[in-house]
Amino acid sequence: MPTMPGLASPAPLEAIQDSDLCVRTGREISALLDQLREAGVALTLHSPHGLIVMTQLCAVDEASDTVSLRVDPEHPTLQALIESDEATAVAYLDSVKLQFDLQHLMLVRGTGDSVLHCTFPRELFRFQRRNSFRVQPLGRTLPKAAMRHPMIAEMQLELRVLDLSLSGCALFLPNDVPPLTPGIRLNEVRFMLHTNTRFVADLHLHHVTDLSSQSQGVRLGCEVVSLSAEAQRALQRYIDQNQKQRRLMGA
Repeated sequence: MPTMPGLASPAPLEAIQDSDLCVRTGREISALLDQLREAGVALTLHSPHGLIVMTQLCAVDEASDTVSLRVDPEHPTLQALIESDEATAVAYLDSVKLQFDLQHLMLVRGTGDSVLHCTFPRELFRFQRRNSFRVQPLGRTLPKAAMRHPMIAEMQLELRVLDLSLSGCALFLPNDVPPLTPGIRLNEVRFMLHTNTRFVADLHLHHVTDLSSQSQGVRLGCEVVSLSAEAQRALQRYIDQNQKQRRLMGA
């Protein structure tokens, strides 16, 4: 089965031979997994045969050699993934891609959530994403991103851009808007950063993070998965201008 577009994919084996990318101490692995769990980051599970399941960490216990993931028991590829008895998990923490293997998969069905138990990973790889320098927009005009709500086609959204780079962005979703689920693809998002900086991009929503109670909304952490060359140049100019403005302000 081919990899679905827009989902986080494992790095090829030849890309992870560098020991500097690898974390092997249980305490460090546990700390990174806890960050994923606390932030509610979406994990993409890939089986050796190309099956894909979206999930989230709900428990990390190095002492009992177990990690637990919240899953939908009715997911069409879940049973086949469990039967393969191993999976590669991929997730993002801001500009860092995390990848680790999970083995001995066992589904435990509950009255509420169903949980996938796996053995605690023996190693974890970290990859710094390219072009990941992010800027927080400056200026009087707040940049916005407009799109159709992916679950409610007739609903138009216009969300504030919190920060952005060539590879990703963060958008503000108010509490009074129907929520978005990590793992979905946001197609044809129209960015309006400045009078002369407008372009369209496709995004993959990786995680949804609660902000302060005063903010009345959540942060959508997104990866850019489709951007034309012209749009990329326009975004690069916008980022460069913001960097120059910040340097002048700090001078």
